[in-house]
Amino acid sequence: MSPASWVALLWALFAATHLGLASRRVEPVLSARLGRTGYLGLYSAVAIALFVPLVWIYFENRHAGPWLWAVPATGLLRAAIYAGLLFAFVLIVASSLRPSPAAVVPGSPEPAGVYRLTRHPLMTGFALVGLLHLPMNGAASDVAFFGGLALFPLVGARHQDLRKLAAGDAKFRDFHDATPFFLFTGRETLRGLREIPLPAVVLGVALAAFARWLHGSLW
Repeated sequence: MSPASWVALLWALFAATHLGLASRRVEPVLSARLGRTGYLGLYSAVAIALFVPLVWIYFENRHAGPWLWAVPATGLLRAAIYAGLLFAFVLIVASSLRPSPAAVVPGSPEPAGVYRLTRHPLMTGFALVGLLHLPMNGAASDVAFFGGLALFPLVGARHQDLRKLAAGDAKFRDFHDATPFFLFTGRETLRGLREIPLPAVVLGVALAAFARWLHGSLW
């Protein structure tokens, strides 16, 4: 198998196990048998066992396989990508500072800040990181890795919505109905941008700067 095929296969296995173990049929059974802590331990162990080799295989085979496209890294395009990545890190940090009501330890169901921009700022942030790496990484292995990184968070976010709605949580239903799934598609985007706390912006910028420094050492 080619490196791109291995990356795609591991993404498929990661998605299948990640979503399968969290399904409404499987999770209650495993939680009853293993306890909540045991279930979360198994869930994390399976995720790590697949994600680590996925990342390792990709980094050992960056830019491998046929090039599907080659986009010139112009100054304007590079600036737009950096701005998008910076915003993605702010989303990730802001969602960590104020957990979602669908998180393992639920946060407030009252929409505010980044949750006015998207119901899933953490997943959207990771999806943006994957999507924004695609224009200038057109080799087969790159497309498999970053395409999976762009697609899986959105699939996982949709699965989480359906699972929480099926559980009949009235507070989550209200949160769901008041927030948009896709970024910037809600009616309170500007208000949400104004409500992003300054610490989230500062930490997001710092994390982005560290990622850029690390990126240079890896590439």
